[in-house]
Amino acid sequence: MADNAIPLERTLALIKPDSVDDSSEIERIIKTSGFAILARRRVNLSPEQVSDFYAEHYGKMFFTNLVSFMSAGPVVALVLAKENAIQDWRLLMGPTNPEEAKELYPDSVRALFGKDNTRNAVHGSDSRIASAREIGFFFPQIRNDQNEGGGANEYLEQYVTPTLNKSLAQLAKEKPKDPLQWLADHLEKNNPNKPDINLY
Repeated sequence: MADNAIPLERTLALIKPDSVDDSSEIERIIKTSGFAILARRRVNLSPEQVSDFYAEHYGKMFFTNLVSFMSAGPVVALVLAKENAIQDWRLLMGPTNPEEAKELYPDSVRALFGKDNTRNAVHGSDSRIASAREIGFFFPQIRNDQNEGGGANEYLEQYVTPTLNKSLAQLAKEKPKDPLQWLADHLEKNNPNKPDINLY
């Protein structure tokens, strides 16, 4: 059975400040294109955090504008998964320049939502190394081993199982009238994919 399993790959998708208002539509396009969204987080980044995230572009002419733009409003970070996720997400994003995207890939996210080279709606990891680093930047609690799904089992063991066990133990102690509703609320508050971190 394991021999027939399709190896899933993970990548980071970032909905930039110019397109956060369109995030539900962008997420719909992502899902209908065969991606699973494993984690989602809306966050405001400081200029220092943006500089760290885009460190490879430091010193380039557009760097200051990029930092200013990306720290001007909230972004939505998503962890996407599917076979060939990195390459497929980059294809779905379209070229960096939205005008080029409209001409060559009119159904791409940047063709539909991008405005210019900086305000081009979305970002995506360009390699497995970048994907691991970028997912870790936004979701430090997620282990991002890209090898044959081993990371998923470790993640379940490290975060999901302990959370579920604690919740069930608390449920047994409290014996609420509506145990299912209580458990749903408790898991929502203690979801390991939603760390209680407020970034600026």
